[in-house]
Amino acid sequence: MNVNLKPKPINFKFGEYINKGVELLKKDFGNILVAFLLCMVMAIIPFCGLVAMGNMYKYLQKLNRNQPASPGDIFDFKDIMPYLKLQLIIFGGIFVIYIPLMIVLILTGALSQDRNDAGPLAMIFVIPYVIFIMVAVYYFALKAFYMVPLISLKGIKDLKTAWNISKVMTRGNLIAILLFSLVVGLLAQIGILACGIGIILTIPFTYTANYFAYEDAIQQIEHDEITEIGSKNEF
Repeated sequence: MNVNLKPKPINFKFGEYINKGVELLKKDFGNILVAFLLCMVMAIIPFCGLVAMGNMYKYLQKLNRNQPASPGDIFDFKDIMPYLKLQLIIFGGIFVIYIPLMIVLILTGALSQDRNDAGPLAMIFVIPYVIFIMVAVYYFALKAFYMVPLISLKGIKDLKTAWNISKVMTRGNLIAILLFSLVVGLLAQIGILACGIGIILTIPFTYTANYFAYEDAIQQIEHDEITEIGSKNEF
């Protein structure tokens, strides 16, 4: 584990992240839009979607800190391995999830040739299973909310470490994170009202708002040894 981090549940500042996300987007909209479009291009490349996302947050961090940054930074593959492993785990998980469902559907197809009630019987299994899977997917996605920024912004390469830290950080905040994701997603989709054309202009907000959620969370768990030494000396 990174020695500079002290994982703890995060004080999730819902409104602050949205406001700061809007301000950053307004501050440098042109470059952020170009970076977002490059991010979409890179996501087309197999297994590069998470790399593009991680690089986007690195780019936004540089912009926010007034450091030299270029939209071309999105095409950076030096940290590809953690993202590649994470994406393979996600694909593997999806595959495992669908195995029981596919088995039931295949058996249902075979039984339907001989019995008329095979379909309803299959639904008795399929509907609860689908509900269970949806709940499980949302749960793990929310618990992993901070994994990508831990990899991109703090350089944590070990996925187990990133997962364990993210689990602690999201403790007690799952509902807040879910509502935040829903609100940000809805705001980012406002462009659909402009016949779909404006969506390219609003979707980058998803990245800027999420960036501030990640940046603030990481700052909350960073262990400042100088500050701690100073506080001890006061006693």
